[in-house]
Amino acid sequence: MGNLFCCVQVDQSTVAIAERFGKFNEVMEPGCHCLPWPVGYKVAGHLSLRLQQLDVKCETKTKDNVFVNVVASIQYRALADKASDAFYKLTNTRSQIQAYVFDVIRASVPKLNLDDTFEQKNEIAKAVEEELEKAMSAYGYEIVQTLIVDIEPDEHVKRAMNEINAAARMRVAAKEKAEAEKILQIKRAEGEAEAKYLSGLGIARQRQAIVDGLRDSVLGFSVNVPGTTAKDVMDMVLVTQYFDTMKEIGASSKSSAVFIPHGPGAVRDVAAQIRDGLLQGSSTQ
Repeated sequence: MGNLFCCVQVDQSTVAIAERFGKFNEVMEPGCHCLPWPVGYKVAGHLSLRLQQLDVKCETKTKDNVFVNVVASIQYRALADKASDAFYKLTNTRSQIQAYVFDVIRASVPKLNLDDTFEQKNEIAKAVEEELEKAMSAYGYEIVQTLIVDIEPDEHVKRAMNEINAAARMRVAAKEKAEAEKILQIKRAEGEAEAKYLSGLGIARQRQAIVDGLRDSVLGFSVNVPGTTAKDVMDMVLVTQYFDTMKEIGASSKSSAVFIPHGPGAVRDVAAQIRDGLLQGSSTQ
């Protein structure tokens, strides 16, 4: 019906390209336009002024010979004042942009190692945007923004990188564990040393008490039993303690067998052996 009355409607955010007898005539803005088709006018096509996005996936190789897939997101739009250039100069805008993206990425990434590629993705995006801006402005397009949204190495490389990271973390954990065990051993050794020191003090006090008790017993026995010497009293005390010790050993559930002399002269021999042992121990100290 609009063509019948020579009227053409152009939607918002869109421009129409008008031709007369096949030659560019004008760019029609959004709204209603009169286009007398009987005298050779016609609408050659429409051009969207909306922001468009193109995702480009490019496979390339890094400096350390790792193949990666780089995904770039290009946001662009046609310029209203250059609508005729955007309409007539390019047949396939998306393919043209994709070609420039491939060219820049494959020229930039091979100069970087894999780790540097991840760190410098903003620089790569900036290089792509600058190249596209110079190239596409001549065709009536504006590059609004360029983003490197993903850098994906080969699956085997990703697995190796994860294993390296895991090994490094395990190494740190092992180091921390060893440090903790070292501290525990030091504290345990300090505790054992303190315990042995206190135990030695206790044994020394015990022996001192035994000596004091023996001295008092010898003196008391010599006074109360006339005619006995200190040596006789000491022999009797030592033998008594010796047999008390044997009694305790025999009462222990973990003891096996103890052989002691039991002849008529056994008591004197035991006393002499104990006395000699104590005297030797005192002389070595």
